[in-house]
Formats: sequence, C-alpha cells, structure tokens
Amino acid sequence: MTKLKLGAIIDDKPIKVTVELPATLHRDLVAYAEVLAQETGQPVTDPIKLIAPMLHRFIATDRAFIKARRRPA
Repeated sequence: MTKLKLGAIIDDKPIKVTVELPATLHRDLVAYAEVLAQETGQPVTDPIKLIAPMLHRFIATDRAFIKARRRPA
C-alpha cells in the first residue's frame, strides 16, 4: 500500500479562493484523489478539495518557512 503525505480530508468552514490550474496539475489532483480514496476508504468527490490540505501540509513541513516564522520581525 502507498503511504501518501495527505490523510483523510477534514471538513472545515472554507474561504472561497479562485485559482487557475494547468490541466496537467488538475489531472494529477484527480489521480491523487483516486489513490487517496482507495487508501482512506473515504471517497473524495471533488479533487479541488485536496488543494487546501496539500498546501497546509506543505507549509507545515517547510523547514525554511518554520525557521523564518520563528525569527522576530
């Protein structure tokens, strides 16, 4: 079984943002959603819902960002 970096999607109150994605990235999101659904047993009906958790995970694991955030302004 594949160990994805993203876990089950938690439903949260969203803030609307409009973003244009390249078609290749959208295809990758659809494929990722399919694998995630298989791994978690929770279907992801809209692959766009993956964007926020992916960004959150990226920011939470970016060491340079974490270090910069700790520095006083």
